[in-house]
Amino acid sequence: MHFEHMRFGVFLPPYHPCDENPALAIRRDLDLVQWADQLGFNEAWMGEHHSGGVEIVSSPELFIAAAIERTRRIRLGTGVVSLPYHNPLMVADRLVQLDHMSMGRVMMGAGPGLLPLDARMLGIDPDTTRDRLVEALEVVLALLRGETVTRKTEWFNLVEARLHLLPYSGQIEAVVASARTPSGGRIAGTFGLGMMCMTASQSDGFDALSTNWELANEVAAKNGKSMDRSSLRLVAPIHIAETREKAYANVRFGVAKWLDYQWASYPAARAKQEGLDPVDVVVNHRGALIGTPDDAISLIEKLREKQGDFGCFLIVGNNWADFEETKKSYELFARYVIPHFKKMNESRWASLNLFKNQADSIADAHASSAGKMFDRYNKERAEQGRDTVAVPTKFAL
Repeated sequence: MHFEHMRFGVFLPPYHPCDENPALAIRRDLDLVQWADQLGFNEAWMGEHHSGGVEIVSSPELFIAAAIERTRRIRLGTGVVSLPYHNPLMVADRLVQLDHMSMGRVMMGAGPGLLPLDARMLGIDPDTTRDRLVEALEVVLALLRGETVTRKTEWFNLVEARLHLLPYSGQIEAVVASARTPSGGRIAGTFGLGMMCMTASQSDGFDALSTNWELANEVAAKNGKSMDRSSLRLVAPIHIAETREKAYANVRFGVAKWLDYQWASYPAARAKQEGLDPVDVVVNHRGALIGTPDDAISLIEKLREKQGDFGCFLIVGNNWADFEETKKSYELFARYVIPHFKKMNESRWASLNLFKNQADSIADAHASSAGKMFDRYNKERAEQGRDTVAVPTKFAL
């Protein structure tokens, strides 16, 4: 796989502070996915959360159903569906329906569930969620392959379960969320699935990139599977503007509220970081890239140096800036960052350089040709007894 084949997309948890209209916030998320589609982004992923008040989409499938009708080509994924919270047959059925509704644009991201309060409200021991993820994932994948499954566990019971409708695309791409621990890499390797590295730009997540990928490959080999770098996705928070100063000013719109929500999950971080400049905190402690298109290019190249080739880079939608500046950030990314990696302009630069290198000879040839035309025209006028016209200096031979 070559770097120019890398894809780009957006990962929307999404984050919306509790002081604004949630209905309008969800509409903006749909608008943003539609905007990403128009700009040529390849993928968009939507999270699932049930508590906390900020990540307000509880069903990525419902969001995808609406986004399908607003978009034309962008692929849409559950980022992620929390499998321990659902009967695996129901998950597989919903994915297949969406795959048909989108005519093959749906992807499945699977995870154990991020927020402990979600699990508590469902009466689920958080220590069991990773085991439940493996149990459910095995069943979902079998069902999507068209197999009949009979399986009884302590939390679901399937009796000769099968899908009455198979995927439109033949095979729905599936990925597993991975952060710092070996869990995601181990599960991805067990089933030969893609990986979505959620903390790629944070110091500990960055350090774990190559280790988790190596682990995934080792586990895959033991299970007769293989890992594909094109299905490896790296995720990082980015906001860019024409200058770093403007980018920093933009994110002050919402970064403090976002940090307050994050600190609720990590009280120790609040104790260390509260009182510091919020923008400095997300840049220096949360792996955020706040800057220019060139800065974004540098970050992605740094990730490649660490990880090697990977299939897709995803921008985290944090809503740190207001909506218009957020849209502008995505536009700048599409205008200047994506072309750099896809080598869209190599032929144009070669053509421009050739044009410049031959500028003198081209100008001389043009002047010569134009001068000859004036000479012929004046000769015809003279033969007709008419006055000749003056030849412009730059065309004179």
